[in-house]
Amino acid sequence: MQVILTFDYELFFGTDTGSVQKCMIEPSNRLLAIARKHQIPLVFFVDIGFLIKLQEYKEQYPTLNADFEQITTQLKEMEELNCEIQLHIHPHWEKSFYDGQKWVIVTDGCYKLSDFPDAEAESIVRKYHHFLSGLTKKKITTYRAGGWCIQPFSQVEKVFQELEITKDSTVFPGGKFESEHYQFDFTKVLPFGNPYRFQSDVTQAVENGHFLEVPISSWEFSPLFYWRLYILGRLNPRDHKMIGDGSFLAQPGRKKSVLLNRTWNHVSSDGYYASQLMKQAKYYHAKDLHLRGDRSSKGNDKLFLETIGIIRLKYKKGS
Repeated sequence: MQVILTFDYELFFGTDTGSVQKCMIEPSNRLLAIARKHQIPLVFFVDIGFLIKLQEYKEQYPTLNADFEQITTQLKEMEELNCEIQLHIHPHWEKSFYDGQKWVIVTDGCYKLSDFPDAEAESIVRKYHHFLSGLTKKKITTYRAGGWCIQPFSQVEKVFQELEITKDSTVFPGGKFESEHYQFDFTKVLPFGNPYRFQSDVTQAVENGHFLEVPISSWEFSPLFYWRLYILGRLNPRDHKMIGDGSFLAQPGRKKSVLLNRTWNHVSSDGYYASQLMKQAKYYHAKDLHLRGDRSSKGNDKLFLETIGIIRLKYKKGS
């Protein structure tokens, strides 16, 4: 069973972005300790728009210069551990700014690439790809859309081919959400499936498609899970809050929806979601064994399950 452990390397985008130290450096240090001890390469999708903004302001503000230095140092450590650094685009950084005390996040009309005219969206992709390429020794080949907002993919199809970005890992099968800022629909993608090739539509498999979609593992959560999440979050927030010290961008209507309906969401090691990791891993593991019809990789599968357990434990204790 082949498993890729991926993490988005970014701040929050709500009213409080949180700090680089608590949202990025400290959580990633815990992950890198696992990677180092168990020789497991991880994949980090770097919100490169934030780094571009840091570079823009760092000469003016020493605290931002320190943030930039911490991040670039950590990126080098990731590469030394054979981890991958790949492209993650949140285009709202085009209009967000630092006011001297905090980041002011502007998301209206600019949260996803599809909010921009095609030519401007292509320019953003080129700029962000070029900047990230200057920070890593390895070729940038893989993309994850900010907020999972990758549709319509046809908008960036040509520029991705131009830049030789051949893989995407945005889709989580079954997922769907639409609000003022978010818009994605992955309900056409069957859960628990394998990577597939596609061309202009990220949800439509095409046998000889130029691009490869490596879906994020997904899970159908019951309303009971979310009731527990919200109740425990109020009773004992330290043990059940998400990692970091910021706040999420508002998702109007989502809380009511998940409390009343079964909902597909991505598998995660963050906060209370980590409590489900071992169950989810075992389910995927059993399904993979069934499809393969053998147990020839039992040793590797055991290591995978142990690693999932370690990440769950580290994240729950370190949150």
